[in-house]
Amino acid sequence: MTGDRVGGPTALRMILGRQLQALREKAEMSVDEAAEAIYSSPFTIRRMERAEGGFKPLTVKSLLIAYGVTTADQIEAFLALCRDASKPGWWHSFGDVLPDWFRTYVGLEEAAALIRGYEPHWVPGLLQTEDYARASVRTGFPDAPDSEVDRRVTLRLARQQILARPKPPRLWIVMDETALRRPVATTGPAIMRAQIDRLVEAVERPGITVQVLPFSAGLHPAMHGLFYLLRFPDKEMPDIVYGESISSSFYLDKPREVAVYLEVLDRISAQSVPADSTVAVLRAIRKEI
Repeated sequence: MTGDRVGGPTALRMILGRQLQALREKAEMSVDEAAEAIYSSPFTIRRMERAEGGFKPLTVKSLLIAYGVTTADQIEAFLALCRDASKPGWWHSFGDVLPDWFRTYVGLEEAAALIRGYEPHWVPGLLQTEDYARASVRTGFPDAPDSEVDRRVTLRLARQQILARPKPPRLWIVMDETALRRPVATTGPAIMRAQIDRLVEAVERPGITVQVLPFSAGLHPAMHGLFYLLRFPDKEMPDIVYGESISSSFYLDKPREVAVYLEVLDRISAQSVPADSTVAVLRAIRKEI
């Protein structure tokens, strides 16, 4: 166990799940044997190790004893982590507009020290203006009532608070030029101009890097769509890759898979306009809108 945990409940659940799996393997017990030892089911053990649900303190304590962890201090350290991991994050209050497959990402985003990604179609949510966010929400949910649109926009803007906290994550985004030139609404160019102004402000802040992948780069290795790589301050957390489709998402944490995406990020960053020229590119595009 390590002290001074950094991160929200999503990351803590993942850490706890990995630690329980490591203890089980050290005790040379199978999932079935662990389940039998605490009169539970293999399904429950697997869900805990994969951080797919909550952690009941009594169940965690029973597992620890079965795995040979018997000192009071060690057990209490695990149970304290268990209690912290079970606390709902602020985003749980948006459960009515937050799909399960994206809820995990918001929790990981909250805990990350580095957020690095590729956006082919949109300005990333962490850097959107309110008007741009509203236009994009209405595009994705054309039949949603105004109240639902308001909730989704509020959630998106609330996520941006991680960039204003005392120790914000490092944000490094590669945006396709398409995302900057595609109109976001039929109300004229004002929304996009204001959005580009916001991007200019953002990249002038420390810890935020935006690169533009120009049309002239041609085909590139990230043609499959958006994805993000998240890195965490706690060394027990692996790097995680997140990607999504219209109605679902995927999460990868195996080093070999993550390395593929990291290489792609490095390659498209090299194909993009250098970061110190981003402001000039943004201002040039703004003049053309």
